[in-house]
Order: sequence, then structure tokens, then C-alpha cells
Amino acid sequence: MIDIGLTKIALIGIVALVVIGPEQLPRVARMAGSLLGRAQRYINEVKSEVSREMALDELRKMHQDVQEAASHVEQSIAQNLAEVKSATNLEPLTESAIERPIHEQQSVKAKNFRKRKLAKTSAIPAWFKHQTGRRTRVISGAARMVRYRPSLSRVPNGSFF
Repeated sequence: MIDIGLTKIALIGIVALVVIGPEQLPRVARMAGSLLGRAQRYINEVKSEVSREMALDELRKMHQDVQEAASHVEQSIAQNLAEVKSATNLEPLTESAIERPIHEQQSVKAKNFRKRKLAKTSAIPAWFKHQTGRRTRVISGAARMVRYRPSLSRVPNGSFF
């Protein structure tokens, strides 16, 4: 990186003042600042793009490793199943026979959910559901203060003794 100290910046500023002139210097400085900002944004975009590509390559490699492991497991299961089939002389299970118990479990769960929801919603009368959250008696703030004031601070209305 370029090592620019305070003296070098001052020297560049004096040369720019002499060459460009005091009228044009603020406009040139503004333009140089905006160009420098654009350059920094572009460099940051390139850096982020490179890091994204590196992460994507890493994810692709990880995906490939997982696929290889899954295919290895699938092959070992198929091999074990073939050994068991040859040892027991049984037919292999079809997908429908495997999926049937899972489907039955899901239907039982759905029925239980409906029963629980019905029990929660129908156990409370409709008139009570509509009434909840509604105030039946409204009292003012002063009346609330009088009602809930501690008994020691109450002063009798007729006398101050």
C-alpha cells in the first residue's frame, strides 16, 4: 500500500493549490473524493463476490461429499438387504407397504388434533366467549382511588379530628 504521511499530503495540497488555483480546488477535491468513494465501493463489491464464490465452491464440495456418503450408505443397505433376502428367501417390502403405517400414523395424529381442538373450542359456551374482554362495570379514577385506598389514610367526611 502507498504510505502517505501528513507532510506528503500537505505538499500535494500546496502543489494542487498552485497548479489548479483556489477557485477550481474545491470542485476538484469533491470530484476526487467521489471517485475515490466509487473505487472503494467497487473494490468492496469485488471482494464480496470473491468471498461468495469461495463459499459457494465450499458448499458444492460439501454437497458432493454428502452425496457420496449417501450413495455409499444406499449401496451398503442394498447389499445387506440382498444378503438377508438370499438368507431368508423372502420378498422385499414394497414402498406402499412401508408408507402405509406412516400414513396411518399421520391420520391418527390429525384425528387427535381435531378432537383436541374441538374440545378446546366447544367446552366454553359461545355467550361467554363473546363476553370475555368486555368490561361490565366501569368506574372513574377518583372512585377507584377511594375504593382501593388503604384504610389508615381514610379521613372521615364530617370532621378533621
